Amino acid sequence: MKRGRYLQMNLSAFILAAGLGERLRPITDHIPKPLLPVLGKPVLQYVLEKVSVLPVNKIAINLHHKKELIEQWIKESNFKEKMELFPENIMLGTGGALKNAESLLRKGIFIVHNSDVISDINLEELISFHISSNNLVTLVVHDYPEFNNLVIDEKGLLKGILKTHLHPDHSPSTGGRGLGGGGIRIFAFTGIAVYSPEFLKVLPVGASCVVDAWLKAISAGYKIGTMDVSGCYWRDIGTPVSYAKAVIEELRKNGETVYMDPSIEGCKGVEINGYVVIEKDCILGEEVSLRNCILGPGFKIQLNESEIFGFHKLEDSYHANNLLAEGYDVTNAVLIGTGGSDRKYFRVKKNSETAVLMQSMPDDPDFECHIQYTQFFKNHSIPVPDLFEVDRENKYGIFEDLGDLTLYSWLKCQREREEIENIYRKVIDILVLIHTKATIFISECPILQSRIFDYEHLRWETSYFIDRFIKGVKNIEIKNSFALNEEFHRLAVKVDSFPKTVIHRDFQSQNIMIAKGERPSILDYQGARVGPPAYDVVSILWDPYYRIEDEMRERLLDYYINKIHNFYKDKNNPLTPAFSNTILSCRLQRHMQALGAYGFLSIVKSKKYFQKYMPEGMRLLKEDIKYLEEEYPGLFKLIINL
Repeated sequence: MKRGRYLQMNLSAFILAAGLGERLRPITDHIPKPLLPVLGKPVLQYVLEKVSVLPVNKIAINLHHKKELIEQWIKESNFKEKMELFPENIMLGTGGALKNAESLLRKGIFIVHNSDVISDINLEELISFHISSNNLVTLVVHDYPEFNNLVIDEKGLLKGILKTHLHPDHSPSTGGRGLGGGGIRIFAFTGIAVYSPEFLKVLPVGASCVVDAWLKAISAGYKIGTMDVSGCYWRDIGTPVSYAKAVIEELRKNGETVYMDPSIEGCKGVEINGYVVIEKDCILGEEVSLRNCILGPGFKIQLNESEIFGFHKLEDSYHANNLLAEGYDVTNAVLIGTGGSDRKYFRVKKNSETAVLMQSMPDDPDFECHIQYTQFFKNHSIPVPDLFEVDRENKYGIFEDLGDLTLYSWLKCQREREEIENIYRKVIDILVLIHTKATIFISECPILQSRIFDYEHLRWETSYFIDRFIKGVKNIEIKNSFALNEEFHRLAVKVDSFPKTVIHRDFQSQNIMIAKGERPSILDYQGARVGPPAYDVVSILWDPYYRIEDEMRERLLDYYINKIHNFYKDKNNPLTPAFSNTILSCRLQRHMQALGAYGFLSIVKSKKYFQKYMPEGMRLLKEDIKYLEEEYPGLFKLIINL
């Protein structure tokens, strides 16, 4: 049934939020469960954002434990106009809560949603399903062995509930496969359901459990139906373990390993590894070491305290393609990294030491480059991870573990300008080594010497921009492609004419690791080629992942140029005389490549989190095309009107 069929209905929503959150104590002694934050946003907000998309007239919520805190949050939220509060002096239970709100809920069908559940379940489909089913109640269920206890027949109707409290160690594995005969199956309730108002008549006045009312309704001949959403994303936050999992999953969904609330100050000396979440108003002491932890709102942490809300045991384990890396434990390898590459990276162990196993696709054209470049860069003091082992047949290598902190994540914490500029200077020092020393000795690495970032590659990048961003993301068809291609041709010819060195080709903040002592190293250098050095400079100083202040960028650009000059001294410097003239064209080229990549990764690879970098990439592109309007009028018109 389409959305229009129920737009005129008196549709309401009810959020169950009165619980004590006993399994989350002592956390819930201070914060009510609905207000527990997941990356700065209370779980209740996730629920309200999802429910408010429906054409609901009112959203009711029951309150008991720490009700003043929830009331205050609602008053300050964007949902306050649609909310109706039902405080409970004594807890009325899941059934009594609905009966207490009967004056509102009896006006039409209503959806009930637990306040501790985050999911991607389609609520519009649920409403339509309920209306077309003639059910008194439609329960949203899934096959979730940890909680499976609803007995469902072949028609999807609730027939009973297993009395034994199910535990992961002894829950039945019959979800979807049948229990005994007659097509009976066992499922779990998601905490989401739709009710017809007649159900309220089944509920007694006072405290009661809604489950008892389901069974009473079945005995009276009513249909309690189900909608199976097995395979949908679903997570409750009812225990410390499930809360931590929800946080990790949200980080991964966002392509992040670190979240820091904007209120956090004073990160000097803070060491971060693994997944780290620091919520509002936390206070960090100096020299703090954090690994795989969640710091709740207002937490104070002093010297060398870590794993405050540890979840190192919750990290997912993966079997790394049955690889037999001698001496390394790969059977419990932990998948790490959130980038756009098809390669997979696993943290493995040898004795008490960790290493990183890189697993490439069988047809990866850059695998051999990665291996040979590693040794070449190491030989010339360019900080890349040590290579411990390589298996060319199975396409894997085992590298030094540089930790989990990228420059991108390091910059998430508020830092002094001087501290930021100092770390960028160290990063530029690496870039200078690549553009000078590696270039001088490039004959030692024939595979790199033969890979040129030339006209063909530059034209591929601009075509990539048109196909993946302009057409793929913006859905714009190019009317005068001949004129635009002629401008792309001239841009590629110009950039290809610039002096060339060894370049990284993706020298941005997510490919730079920050080890203890704030020592930068580089990753993802398998795409290195011989090309214009300004392309690398632009990649790090005009980086959509992090916006550097204009004055700082100018100082860092001068720092790079001076370092190049000082390296060559009295020798013939092939770069600096014309280098400044290459910056703007390389900026234009690089911004288009980045936006093309974001389009490809977000749409084709379904890594939606890359969309959040598009606005800054567009801002940079629009800023730079203004300087080149006369040279590229067609491109100017296309970009400025995006």
